Amino acid sequence: MAESLKTLLKYHWITIKIKEMKNIKLLIVASLLIFFSQSFAATNGHSPNDILGYYWSPEKDAKIQIYLKSQEYFGKFVWLAKPRKDIKNSDKALRNRDVLGLELLSGFSYDDGSYSGGNIYDPESGKTYSCKMSLDGTKLKVRGYIGFSLFGRTEYFERIK
Repeated sequence: MAESLKTLLKYHWITIKIKEMKNIKLLIVASLLIFFSQSFAATNGHSPNDILGYYWSPEKDAKIQIYLKSQEYFGKFVWLAKPRKDIKNSDKALRNRDVLGLELLSGFSYDDGSYSGGNIYDPESGKTYSCKMSLDGTKLKVRGYIGFSLFGRTEYFERIK
């Protein structure tokens, strides 16, 4: 009787260990799936050059071209409803230049689904701000800020088809 109890307990212990190993394997596979799905989600399924192209300004009174130069992303005005000079520029020597052709977005790098490390120039105020951008469907989400991104303003530029 004692021998059959020992055999039963040994069999039960082995069965538990096998189940634990299966659970550990299942846990590892689930963890890998979650890790890779979140890695893919973090990039929003975009490649870095998906940003390239033409966009309307938020007021639709200007067209902006986003392009790649020296491994960084830039944006310039390629059409204006009302051509004008850069009269609010803080540098008086630049106040006579045309806004058409002006680089308003400069020096962006792509990392993990967003574009950061760049600046945005606002010809309406003549000021330059730190900036980060990301694609949101057919819109380019542009956040200009001073110091921390918490203190800033977000505008959406719609892609021109």
